Amino acid sequence: MERFTISLDAELAFEFDRLIKLRGYSSRSEAVRDMLRSQLESLRSSRDRARHCVANLSYVYNHHERELAERLTQLQHDHHNLSVSTMHAHLDHEHCIESLILRGPAAEVRNFADALTAQTGVRHGHLNLVPVEIGSDRHAHPHRDDEAGHAHAVHRHEHIKPKN
Repeated sequence: MERFTISLDAELAFEFDRLIKLRGYSSRSEAVRDMLRSQLESLRSSRDRARHCVANLSYVYNHHERELAERLTQLQHDHHNLSVSTMHAHLDHEHCIESLILRGPAAEVRNFADALTAQTGVRHGHLNLVPVEIGSDRHAHPHRDDEAGHAHAVHRHEHIKPKN
């Protein structure tokens, strides 16, 4: 771990400490690390559009809005290669919230999220994007139904590891 020191004027330090308390950080260091990660990821993302990610897109919409539910469903079908899962919940007689788990090239995920949240009637859209490294591996996994814990057929699959 590397250490460095920063100087803040009293007002900025006070506001920073309020932010730390509001967000529940255990220390200034943890808050600074999160801010640095966020800024570095933003910079990386603007420079390297081919990177992969996993993401959660959440939004609220009025299901009485003319043909909106059908348009949202069609957009998801048009981007089925990015969609992993969708969760839908009813908030009241008019509003629903959906949360989509997405995976793929970051630029494609962002474009899809922008297209979906730009639909008339969609409110409170937010994309939480996590950059990942994708590796491919060949190995066997023991299965729980095998009491001896023997490994079964070797297979190849992707491993998705969040970047720090």
